[in-house]
Order: sequence, then C-alpha cells, then structure tokens
Amino acid sequence: MPDLLEIYRNQPARYDLLVSREDWQGNLLPAIESLCRLEGSTVVELGAGTGRVTRLLVRRARFVSAFDASQPMLSVAEDLLRRDGSTNWRTVVADHRSLPIPDGSADLVIGGWTISSIPAAEKTVEPGVGRALAEMKRAARPGGRIVIIETLGTGFEAPNPPAFLKPYYDYLGGVGFRSTWIRTDYRFRTWEEAKDLTEFFFGADPLGALSETRDGIILPECTGLWWRDAA
Repeated sequence: MPDLLEIYRNQPARYDLLVSREDWQGNLLPAIESLCRLEGSTVVELGAGTGRVTRLLVRRARFVSAFDASQPMLSVAEDLLRRDGSTNWRTVVADHRSLPIPDGSADLVIGGWTISSIPAAEKTVEPGVGRALAEMKRAARPGGRIVIIETLGTGFEAPNPPAFLKPYYDYLGGVGFRSTWIRTDYRFRTWEEAKDLTEFFFGADPLGALSETRDGIILPECTGLWWRDAA
C-alpha cells in the first residue's frame, strides 16, 4: 500500500492529476446540492487537499474557508483556484480536531475523503473521529448542515467499503448521520496513465477493474455522502 502521508507531503501535483480524473460524469456537485443549499452560503471545508471539492463549492458559495494539514497540498489548490479566477476563498493549514475558526461560522461544514484518515492512522474510531465531528458541529451555525464524503470502494460498481473503514461508517450512523451514495468513476486518457496513476495511489489491487470503453479507460468508484443537521 502506498504511503499516503508521503504522497500528500511530497507529491501533491501527481495526486491532483489523479483526482482530476475522478467524477468525470460530474455527479458530486449535484449530490452535495441535494443535501444542502450552496447558493450564497458560507462554507468551512476540512481536508481540502488540492482543492477538488473546493473548486466545486466556490462556484455556488459566497465564501469557502478551506482547511488542510498539508501546506504542499493547499499550495496546489491555491494555484488552481487562482487560475480559475476564483476569489471567494481562503486556505489555512489546520488539523480537523482543532479548527482556527469561531463558533457558528458556516452554513455548511464539509469534509471530503478526510475524516477517514483519523481511524486509518489511529486504528480506532474514538476519540479522534469524535473530536473532528465536534469541531464540525462547533463551526456550523444553528440550522447548518454537516456533510462527510468518503470512499465506498475503488474498483467496484456497487458499494464495497474497505473493511477497516466499516466501524467508522457504523459510528457515523450511530451518531445521527444519514447516508446515500453515488458513482464518481475515474476516466483516464490512456492505459499507461490509468495504470500509472491507479497504482501510484491505490496500489495494484484495483488494476484488474480498469476497462476500456468508448469514453476512455474507466476505473469504477463508489462514493458515500453522510449528512446531518448541526443542531
């Protein structure tokens, strides 16, 4: 299994090339908008990374505060957001469990593919996930919404979550989160790119799920969205 922390610190541009190939059918933004009102909203984003979700949010939101623990990842996000011409954002280096933001700052607090890093690193759900969720709740205004996005299986056409994340997903259900799922498949331009980027981040296991279609080289991806009201 690749060292993800090493990737986040030292290979952010290559990581961004991978995630730029995900959700080629554009399912994620409509899914988020089905759960909360983005138009004119104030958003706090955890685990912004290289800005793949940030760049969707700024299209609708009034302002997005994007947090991540890795400055190299945020530097890529900043460059891409500037290239897009977006100005309604800021980035801040911060840990999920200690956000430098006042209480009740956001209509939406969202974390994409990031809270799961806590049980992955600590080998247990509590207390880390609980602290992150408490920070998300603290950052949200009364009546605001919390949304969490995570993988439900790379290389699968129907949800098949990694076994080590199932206790975390069960925990989310136990503390009042509802959930749904969508497909956010990867589309690569060539077989060489597909194999290189897939193995770079996921290892060799999903390589057998790559298939050539008239749209390109496709790697199936199932993505879950969990949400609850802040109050």
